[in-house]
Amino acid sequence: MSKYKIVVFDLDGTIVDSLVDLAQSTNKGLEKAGLPTHPVSAYRQFVGNGRDVLIQKAMGDKSNDERLAKIVRETFDREYKIHCNDNTSGYDGCAEMLNSLAKQGVLTGVLSNKPDEFVGGILKKVYPEHRFTEAWGKKPELPRKPDGTALKLMLEKLNLKAEDCLYIGDSDVDVFTANNAGVDMVGVEWGFRGKEELLSAGAKAVVKTPGEILEYIYEH
Repeated sequence: MSKYKIVVFDLDGTIVDSLVDLAQSTNKGLEKAGLPTHPVSAYRQFVGNGRDVLIQKAMGDKSNDERLAKIVRETFDREYKIHCNDNTSGYDGCAEMLNSLAKQGVLTGVLSNKPDEFVGGILKKVYPEHRFTEAWGKKPELPRKPDGTALKLMLEKLNLKAEDCLYIGDSDVDVFTANNAGVDMVGVEWGFRGKEELLSAGAKAVVKTPGEILEYIYEH
């Protein structure tokens, strides 16, 4: 029996591969603003801190031009609302891992820096058979990760303590989020950033497959 009552996942790069849709929507915004676009692979380093930082990184030295930033942001919002599920899919083994957690009575949550309005639709499409106890994107009233406030509030809402939670993510942002919330964390190396970044940020455990998440949970 695991000590964890809930496993909370980051979204992009952890349980969904959303890179192509994020890249294409941002590139449409850059095109509209007359700025250079980027290959999809470049977006691995742009994502993770929410929409505004994604756009800032994609715009590069033009990011201080508020007129252009507004064009990119508004175009991104319009495009992503329509196309956020065109190419986005789950990683191999994640559906089975979530199913196993549900069967064991372990709650599941999602905490993402993606704007909150996109999270529910993506999860419904990618994991139609699974019910997440809570699924939060970036809410306007809460600071974005790596601030630990949102994760703490999620646990508070469920009457759970920090020691009841395991947080799973693919980037340094996720390591810092878990630390700031006082919860245990496991990194996944199949995501956008890779093993080295996770270990450098202080991740105590990094797994290669979703099945290894289950092994870690049942060993702790």
